[in-house]
Amino acid sequence: MAGMKISRNSDHEAIRNTQKKLRKLNMRKNEEFRYLLNKSLQDLPESLKGSVFGAVYAKASKNGIIDARDYIILKKNEGVIDEMVSRKLIDLLYSYSTFR
Repeated sequence: MAGMKISRNSDHEAIRNTQKKLRKLNMRKNEEFRYLLNKSLQDLPESLKGSVFGAVYAKASKNGIIDARDYIILKKNEGVIDEMVSRKLIDLLYSYSTFR
């Protein structure tokens, strides 16, 4: 194998190409998303508002939009948020997401 040179960069490219990109929160629009998320949850009691906000934001930015959407649907089914708020949150998620 003399003369065969494998660069580390090509190894990283191979790994990157095999990993599937997920739809996650677009971090370039982070502040806008947080503002609109907070505004969408303003009718919730303060005790629930913080936990729903934190969970939706964390799931959307780290795990992906699908996990955040499933969490919102779960909270709607539990009666924590109503149908209108859940639709607004899901639309917000997809508006501020990108593949990464």
